[in-house]
Amino acid sequence: MDLIEYPDREILAMGLADMLAGALRKCLTVHERASFCVPGGSSPGEVFASLSGAALDWDRVDVLLNDERWVPETSDRSNTALLRRTLLTDRAAAANLVPMTTDAAAPEDGIPDLLPRYDALFPISLLLLGMGEDGHTASLFPGGDKLSAAMADDAPALMAMRAPGAGEARVTLTLPVLRDAMETHLLIMGDAKREVLDRARNADPMDMPIAALLPEATVHWAP
Repeated sequence: MDLIEYPDREILAMGLADMLAGALRKCLTVHERASFCVPGGSSPGEVFASLSGAALDWDRVDVLLNDERWVPETSDRSNTALLRRTLLTDRAAAANLVPMTTDAAAPEDGIPDLLPRYDALFPISLLLLGMGEDGHTASLFPGGDKLSAAMADDAPALMAMRAPGAGEARVTLTLPVLRDAMETHLLIMGDAKREVLDRARNADPMDMPIAALLPEATVHWAP
């Protein structure tokens, strides 16, 4: 694990956006397309605002989420809708957003239709993760109903997940797919998240799933 500390969140946003843009450009020099996997939530908003104006071949970039709540895009809980408002603007509006939900009533019903769209995206070219104060990442929640299966080496790429405190049922990328990413970055902010990171470095991944992804990650932190 590499840790980069920034004096404030504005400098973190600019520095991380520049690093992500550079990684995408490098990938596109040797591959026809790049897959860029990102978290939902509000934390990466400033990073995305800076990154969205980067000069690169966005029309050759496939953007996918780490996870998504099983809600329609019209919901104010939709990570997809949030992503359209933050990252997929300016030059980045040309990127291809890969859907992570369907009209099915439950994720278990919709995942079979989603999986074929994901096959060509792996290994993930560039992975940006977030982390909760319980040590979860994507929707790999401690106590999740299918956590053991999603952490297994033979897990399918996508799985449904339900967990205490997670709210709606969710769909998540599983550990093997996340772990096989060609380049991994983790964004965290604040003293509480830094303390969680310190604990996760020596934690059992079943207790703090982010622990399984830290060895190959570059962590970006600001107070």
